[in-house]
Formats: sequence, C-alpha cells, structure tokens
Amino acid sequence: MGGLFNEARIALHAIWTRRWIALAVAWGVCIAGWLVVSQIPSRYDSKARVFVQMRSVLPAGADSMQAANDDARDIDTVRQTLTSAVSLEKVVRGTDLAKTVSSDRDVADRVAGLQSAIKIVAQQDNLFEITTTSSSPKLAAAITQKLIDIFVETNLSSDRSQNTQTLAFLDGQLQALGTKLQDAEAKRASFQNNYLGALPGTGSISDRIGAARTQMSQVDGDLAAAQSSMAALSGQMAATPKTIAGAGIAPGVGPARARLAAIQGQLADARGRGYTEEHPDVIALKRQLAQAQAAARGEPLTGGSDGGVANPAYSSLQAMMTDKGSTVAALQARKQQLQGDLDQLNAKLAGDPAVAAEQGEIDRNYDVLKGQYDQLLAQREQVSLRSQAQTQTDAVKFSVIDPPTVPRTPTAPNRPLLLTGVLVAGLIAGVGAALALGQLQGTFPTAQKLEKVTGMAVIGSIGEMVTRQQTELRRRRLTWLAGGFAALGVAYVALLGVEMLQRGLAA
Repeated sequence: MGGLFNEARIALHAIWTRRWIALAVAWGVCIAGWLVVSQIPSRYDSKARVFVQMRSVLPAGADSMQAANDDARDIDTVRQTLTSAVSLEKVVRGTDLAKTVSSDRDVADRVAGLQSAIKIVAQQDNLFEITTTSSSPKLAAAITQKLIDIFVETNLSSDRSQNTQTLAFLDGQLQALGTKLQDAEAKRASFQNNYLGALPGTGSISDRIGAARTQMSQVDGDLAAAQSSMAALSGQMAATPKTIAGAGIAPGVGPARARLAAIQGQLADARGRGYTEEHPDVIALKRQLAQAQAAARGEPLTGGSDGGVANPAYSSLQAMMTDKGSTVAALQARKQQLQGDLDQLNAKLAGDPAVAAEQGEIDRNYDVLKGQYDQLLAQREQVSLRSQAQTQTDAVKFSVIDPPTVPRTPTAPNRPLLLTGVLVAGLIAGVGAALALGQLQGTFPTAQKLEKVTGMAVIGSIGEMVTRQQTELRRRRLTWLAGGFAALGVAYVALLGVEMLQRGLAA
C-alpha cells in the first residue's frame, strides 16, 4: 500500500513541476478540437408520416381483386420512384434550394445530395414515413412538404393516365377482335346455308345427332309410360261391366240406387286416375259405396227396363282409354320423325365426313373468338367503370398523419457532447504530457527513489529554503495557473452558449 502511495506522490510531483506544460497542452488540444467541432455542419431531420387509404366506390364484384392489387402495386411503384431524378428536380426548383443553383450542373449536384438525404420507409400497411436531412430546419421541412405534394400528384395523375392508356389499348384490341369475329360469323352462316340448310336441327352435325338422340330417349320413355297406362286401363275395362241392371238414373229408379250409381262412377274415375286401394279418397268412396249398396238393396223397384243401363265407370274408362290411345299415336309419330332425322343426319355424316370436320373447325374458331371478345369487353367495362369512379371521386385518399416537423435541435452532430469531450481530452492530454516528461528526465523526487535506483542508503536530505520574494512569486504564478485553467472553463461555457444561440436562430 505504501508503494502505491509513493508512486502516486511521485506522479503528482512530476505533474506539478510541469504544470505550465500541462496547461499549454490542454489549451492546444482544446483549441484544435473545438475548431474541428465548429467546422462540422449541422444536420436537421424533418419527418412526416402519410397514410394511403384505398377507397372503392364500386359495389362488391364490380371492382375485382385484381384492381385492388393494381392500386397497391402502383402506390409501391410511386414510393420507389419518388426519389428519382425527375421528382427531386421538382423539389429543388420548388423550394429555397432554387436560390443556390445557377446552372443545370448545380441542379444535378443538389439532386445527388437529396438522393442520399431523403429516406422513405414503409412502416405498416399503406403507412409511409418520409425523412429529410438538411442543414436548415426550415429547408428540411419545406423539402418534406414538397415530397408529400409530389407523392399525391404522382399517384392521382399516373393512375388516371394509366386508365386512359388502358382504355385506348382495349378499344383497339376490341376493334381488331370484332373484325375477326364478324368474318367468322359470316363464314359460319355461309357454311350453314350451303351444306346444312336442309338438315334438321341447329349447330354442327354432331350436335344435331346428339340432340336428336336425347329427344329420342325422352320420347321412348314417354311412349313406354303411355303404353303401360293403356294396359292398366284395358285390364280395368275388362273387369268392369258395360251395363248395370237397374243402376241407371231412369224413370222408376229410387234415390238410393241413383246414389249408388254415382258413387260407383266416382270410384271408377279415381281408379282411372291411378289412385291405389290405399288412397284416402278410394277408402272413403268404398265406405260410401257399402252404405249405398245396403240402402239400394232395401229399396223396392218402382219400374224401369229389365235390360239395364250403361255403366258410367265403363264409359269413363273408355274415354280415358281413347285419350291414352291418342297420346301413344302422337308419341309413335314423333319417334318416327326423330328416327328419320337421325337417319338423314347419319347418312350426311357418312356420305361427306369432311363437311363435319370443316364445320367443327369453323365452330371452334368462332367460339374462341367469341370468348376472347366477351372477356375483353368485360375487362374494358371494368376499367371504364374504375376510371369514372376515380375521376369523379378520390379512389385513393392520402391522409397526412404527422405533418412535416420543423426540428429545433440538430440531429447531428451533438456539439455540447463533443465540446465536453474535447475539454476532457485536453485536460487528459495535458496531464499525460506532464507525466510523460517527468518520466523522461533523470531526477529523483524522493530519497526512496534514489535508494532504489543506486542501491545505496541515503543518509539524509536537505529541504528547499524559500525566501519571501520566492514565495510571493510562486503565489503569483499559482494565480496565473488557476486563471489559465479558469479561462479554459470560461471558453468552454462560451462555446456552449454560442451553440445554444445558433440553435435558436436556426429554429
């Protein structure tokens, strides 16, 4: 512990004996460092945030997802090209930078400087931050505001001009496709008249054969159902008597027998319609028939003919049988007609197969052209609708979330910190220089140091005798030394004050 104390005393003694050298070195380092700090230009950052909101005034489905993707891609493209030479030239000529240029060379230099001084960062979806660095806070804010104006103008004008160009392109394509489609329609109509005009049906031969076979299958099904119904009616007619003894409504017939005949006719009609024995109407008629038969058996005959009368159930079945026969005859005639059409089409196809191949090619070309024309026409209508919506309304809305800031303090450099660092470095350099010179000189500040170097014992030491004049001189020199270091502190405080004053004037 004592050794460390002695080394500290030695170092302090070396510094103290060379205190004027330390003061001079400190002043030299501080002056040089403060001069370098004063030459560093100030940089002010002006920031603004812009939110781009996509608004669609079109109903769902009218403005497709592709249109939304196109809008987002357009905005991203504008963001990337906003720092282009053309846009930055507008910034130079629209701000106070125009006062610092006198030729195209100067404009190019300012544009090159702005390309590194402007940053546009996408923070979130459709949210952009614009940061401008300049030597003046007001100029930085003006440049940022000009960038926002160009941002809005570029999006609106480019989107509308792009829609105009797209519409012109689509109109040209529609006109060319329309001409081709008209030629295809004329060729198709001419072929139909020359080769297929006398054949039944419409479309190609294959389509007509397919349609005829489909109709033939349907007619076969209807014919089978009609013939089945006729067979059922024929069985019912065989089991139904043509006449009923005393069952007719004739003079001398009582009301019970007349009611019985009416119920029998209703039951026969229900069966003729296809009602089963489990049908509720049939069950109810059977119940009424049993009651009517019981009443008719107890009713005496008052007169009439023994030959009987016509059975109404049989008459109804006969009428239905006639109707079904007409239906079957009509279906058979239709089947014969379709069969004739099929035979004619098959004969045409077998006799001239090249005609069918040619018609297929003509129809395919026509269908392809028609599909392309319809699709292009739909796209043209969508673009036209979007263009009208963007012209009459703001399809893309720009909202300035944070307006351009006017910075009050420079972003860089941090002069108070640099000035303080130079002061500390100067003091350290002065102390270090004095200590280094003390190590180079061959003196012994203490008796212990002399003993350690020579290896001989020191018998004693004689202290310095100082006169009154020397004491007064040393007091004055100490005052001068304190004044030198105080002046260094005053210079540091004065530089800080000048820096604060310059910040106030710049803001």
